[in-house]
Amino acid sequence: MRHLTTAALLLLVAAATPAAAKPGWQRIFDGRSLAGWTPKITGQAVGVDPARTFRVKDGAIAVSYEDYGGRFAGRFGHLAFKRPVGAFRLRLDYRFTGTWLPDVEGWQHSNSGIMVLGQDPATMARDQKFPVSIEVQLLGPDGPLPASGNLCTPGTNVVMAGRLETEHCIRAAGSATPYGRWMRAEIEVTRDGRITHWIGGKKVLSYSEAQLDPADPDARPLIAAAGGTLRIARGWLYLQSEGHPVEFRNIALMELD
Repeated sequence: MRHLTTAALLLLVAAATPAAAKPGWQRIFDGRSLAGWTPKITGQAVGVDPARTFRVKDGAIAVSYEDYGGRFAGRFGHLAFKRPVGAFRLRLDYRFTGTWLPDVEGWQHSNSGIMVLGQDPATMARDQKFPVSIEVQLLGPDGPLPASGNLCTPGTNVVMAGRLETEHCIRAAGSATPYGRWMRAEIEVTRDGRITHWIGGKKVLSYSEAQLDPADPDARPLIAAAGGTLRIARGWLYLQSEGHPVEFRNIALMELD
């Protein structure tokens, strides 16, 4: 080793230190445009959002129903980040504004979400309501549960407290957000499959082993394409539209793998 030059020693140290090459927090929404994001609206082809459900307003991604003609009509929307990610931390601020459209069901009131480990938007059926994914449910004061940061599992299951959990929605310990108030949400997915939710800086839920649900019709084609593998190691990030106006800002990603 004493015959190595200083430059060579520095190269060896850098190669032996994986953390040195890891990026920190990277903003994935520029505050000005939807560059790098793709909408998928129920009833439309991927990339088509005729009513401009997702738009930029005052530096935030706004979920808007101004051009819906006063009716939601089952047009669930999801805005996908441009590529899949594996182990990561995601953080953003969100707030509910306005009021829900009159034809939505009660569970859609003050309801939105962040979907992680989701299917490729290009694989969603035209009339599919939700991407197969893990949903971090975000709720306002009139939401279906008096909490926020809940887990919902469209086409998926998880392991919690050592057993397979097949309930569709599981309540977390986060507080529902009053209308108009910004709240910080953060999600972590580790290399070993542990998933944790934070709301307002408070840890509200943790579980592991996200996997496709063989009983779900939207998940079955994905299972077949994966050769029968159920475990979800990577996937797309989505922001959700469920019938109540909501805004997202300061969206940042830290990749851990």
